[in-house]
Amino acid sequence: MEANEAHELQEHAEHGAHEATLRPVAFTMSVLAVLVAVTTLLGHRTSTDVILYQNQATDIWNQYQAHKIRSYNTTLSQDLLTVTAVSDKAKATKLADDYASHQKKWAEELDEEQKQAEGLQQKVEEAEARADRFDLAEALLEIGLVITSVTLLTHSRVYWYLGLLFSAGGVALAASAFLLK
Repeated sequence: MEANEAHELQEHAEHGAHEATLRPVAFTMSVLAVLVAVTTLLGHRTSTDVILYQNQATDIWNQYQAHKIRSYNTTLSQDLLTVTAVSDKAKATKLADDYASHQKKWAEELDEEQKQAEGLQQKVEEAEARADRFDLAEALLEIGLVITSVTLLTHSRVYWYLGLLFSAGGVALAASAFLLK
């Protein structure tokens, strides 16, 4: 065997050994890429929930406002009946009774709609808090992935450990999103 061939075999063996030491880093990067994708998906789904809950709350607040306006208009009509002279007292009394029954019904509906809308507003706030955590977790996982990839360039495991540290923070933050009410 020539000296040149022996030198090539030695370099190939060193490269293979060095490549084997970087396999855990490459595997870690693959896992981190999957975690980034899952966290991104969860963040997008949660952001969609925020929008849906907000739209539902807006619809209920609009119903509430419409009922409130109708109630106010009915009150004005009742007031008008009490201060104007009417030719048919029986008809005026029937109208006043009808207005009173409408007012009672609308008062109950207003309370119910307000509770529904406030409940949905609470869901919006909770979903926003979860979405914020998923977004920050995604950022930490991406930072961890990038820092871990520097290990492949520098062959220094310090970057791998630092990347794992950021990634652990991202995983913990994503998991904490599930603990929120």
